[in-house]
Amino acid sequence: MLTPAKPSAIRSFVLTLLALVAFAGNSVLCRMALGAGTVDAASFTSIRLLSGALVLLLILAVNGKPGRGFSRGSWSASLMLFLYAVTFSFAYIHLNTGTGALILFGSVQITMILLALMKGTRLHLAEWLGVITAFGGFVYLVAPGVSAPPLGGFTLMAIAGAAWGVYTLKGRGSDDPLADTAGNFMRTLPLVAVLSGASVHTAQLSAQGILLAVLSGAVASGMGYTLWYSALRSLSASQAAVLQLLVPVLAALGGVVFIAEAISLRLIVSALLILGGILLVMLGSYYSGPRSRVQS
Repeated sequence: MLTPAKPSAIRSFVLTLLALVAFAGNSVLCRMALGAGTVDAASFTSIRLLSGALVLLLILAVNGKPGRGFSRGSWSASLMLFLYAVTFSFAYIHLNTGTGALILFGSVQITMILLALMKGTRLHLAEWLGVITAFGGFVYLVAPGVSAPPLGGFTLMAIAGAAWGVYTLKGRGSDDPLADTAGNFMRTLPLVAVLSGASVHTAQLSAQGILLAVLSGAVASGMGYTLWYSALRSLSASQAAVLQLLVPVLAALGGVVFIAEAISLRLIVSALLILGGILLVMLGSYYSGPRSRVQS
């Protein structure tokens, strides 16, 4: 006889699923906006960060902590958040949805693994095999060929992934992740002002583009991050890392459904190598004991 799932387990599953869909939604919304030329990359970034900051402050106000977003966070973390957001947008001028998400989340995990190695973390054989396999997937993805993504787009998205990986590590151990995230978004606004001023003469805006940017910032980013932080309370670090590997798959499906993008054989093979390699690292770190685990 099957035992009914506990309400807390169901809630955790729903929160996790919604958060992962929100992460994938960022890629879909950005590609929909930039691929159709409804907004320029700089304006998309500015509107996304501004609307995300406003929604996070609103959530804090609803929770009875309206001033926390102005006193929490850090300038170093906000710099990484801004770097992620701006390179993410400019990369999607050149990349399709699934490829961009694969490069992004692959770079996130590889960055976190490399930083752990620099701090003295020791990897076992299975973990090293996973790292080599994942890097091999990246090499195959950008190898010369008709279906290879543009090198410029790949580089920008890899930088975005590295920045998000550093930003994630900076947020570990936060006693109030929502307030810290709101504070980090608020601290990006001076950089947003500089970006907007520098690109004012090349700005390209439309009602559709603005709407997509607001949805990316307010819903997929602001609310999505809030859902993710809620879900993290019942997930281990390894579970959270592995679950994020679903995002490129969801993003690729979103690209097919909403933008009619094709999925190439190169993308499928590289995805299997990159995501499989990272999964091997995560499983290897889980079973090899705490002394060698890669923190993620």
